[in-house]
Amino acid sequence: MRRRLPAFYDRELPVRELIAIESHLNDCPPCLRDLRALQQVGTALRLAAAPGPADDWTGLQPGVISRMRAEEHDSWTEWAKRTFDDWHLVWIGLASTSASLLCGGIILSMFYFASPGYRPDSLAGFFAVLAAPSGSDLNPAMLDNRYRVPTVPSNGVVFAALKNRTIESDDMVVPLSAIVRRDGWVSGLEPIASDQTPQDLDRLIAALSRGRLEPAQFGGSPVAVNLVWLVAHTTVKGHKGRL
Repeated sequence: MRRRLPAFYDRELPVRELIAIESHLNDCPPCLRDLRALQQVGTALRLAAAPGPADDWTGLQPGVISRMRAEEHDSWTEWAKRTFDDWHLVWIGLASTSASLLCGGIILSMFYFASPGYRPDSLAGFFAVLAAPSGSDLNPAMLDNRYRVPTVPSNGVVFAALKNRTIESDDMVVPLSAIVRRDGWVSGLEPIASDQTPQDLDRLIAALSRGRLEPAQFGGSPVAVNLVWLVAHTTVKGHKGRL
């Protein structure tokens, strides 16, 4: 086995024998020490030998020369040199890279400066409503006895609109579906059922949409609620009694 170690070190043996010797070395410490000593001798000889010129390939076998040329051809330095051989390709590469960076910057700026809002009927809006807590503007709570109901301020636009009789009839009862947000603004006003004319309803809804209410309260904090707002106006007329 020791006689074949030099040939094994130089990789001159068939593949089957190389595998067999490697398996033997794993189980034979003396042979492994001899191989390491052989490696140290080879390293010392390479360090002591004078380096030959880079282009002096005299005496080398043709296979070795071909392999050295292939390795040199595939090296990074040669690849970089070949890259700049044709400047037309260099300018084309620079132009395409610049155009790609410019397009990427434009797309990123569009995302950055675009409005962060979303359509309520989109899939993102649907999931945002599901994730929003009850009582928020995105997910108004249903009004029940746990909440303090919204009120109409006496000095607000809504009170003035009702006082000025937006609808001309003497008696009026209009149920409206509405959402009162946490800041008191009214949205989503829709008549449920009414015998008033469409023009009167439009004027009433427009007047109520411009005003604010005192928002509903839960635990001392304002909450958004979904409710049915019954707007009623009744005129009481007196009759002159007999003397």
